Amino acid sequence: MISIDEIKKSFPKRRPDAHKSDFGHVLVIAGASGYTGAAYLASQAAIRSGSGLVTLAIPKSLYNVMATKLTEVMVRPFAETKEWSLSLGAKKALLGFAEKCNAFAIGPGLSQNEETGSLIRDLVSELSGPIVLDADGINAFDGRADKLRRDNCALILTPHPGELSRLTGKSVDVIQKNRKDVALEVAREYNIVLVLKGHNTVVVGPEGQLYVNETGNPGMASGGVGDLLTGIIAAFLAQGVENFNAATLGVYFHGLAGDLALKEKGPLGLIATDLLEKLPEVLKMLG
Repeated sequence: MISIDEIKKSFPKRRPDAHKSDFGHVLVIAGASGYTGAAYLASQAAIRSGSGLVTLAIPKSLYNVMATKLTEVMVRPFAETKEWSLSLGAKKALLGFAEKCNAFAIGPGLSQNEETGSLIRDLVSELSGPIVLDADGINAFDGRADKLRRDNCALILTPHPGELSRLTGKSVDVIQKNRKDVALEVAREYNIVLVLKGHNTVVVGPEGQLYVNETGNPGMASGGVGDLLTGIIAAFLAQGVENFNAATLGVYFHGLAGDLALKEKGPLGLIATDLLEKLPEVLKMLG
């Protein structure tokens, strides 16, 4: 079992003369009609977790609302489907803009539109930096899990048991009874880091690395909380943390923020923004 204290030591220290460009640029590809909250939360978590710059790629019809809601995060509009989700027409522009970025968070609130799913699969295949793939990003590979393998750079999947069930064809019951073994099997098969969310979230790597998280609480079972984790991990990747370590630190601090929020708010009515407000406090542990 890997020690969280050892992994903390891998986090880069900030020099007194540091500039925002030293801490990476995260591109969050998220959001569709009805799902702007997921895009907001992932983006805010990335900027709150130390990324020097964060840009949210959003369907063009949603630009005004997101540009109004987000202050520190930059927002860029891209081509959309009739359902106001990102379309294949956005691919060229997204790949061009991605050349400026260091890490990618793909999936929160993207919808399960078929054309958007095609775009997601193309981006995962063609982007040249580390990717955190969550929610509808993972759903885009249902029945196409073979397309997940990437040898050119890091890919981190953050499914809950239901998403992993759809991806692998294994039942939720089998997954939950064999969380470590199933996660390790998937990580090795596709050469990825896998974060299997839930009580005692499991983080595994393709070479057999294993971490079982002990932070977090049932109050975190609330919409949007997982979107925060996506942004946190992407921010750590952008700052140069190795993919398994970034996932592990993200899971640990995400849960720790939830534990601090629990002490203040209690387990009922705990929401994602409660955790977001606690991120700076828990991340002080990284120096």
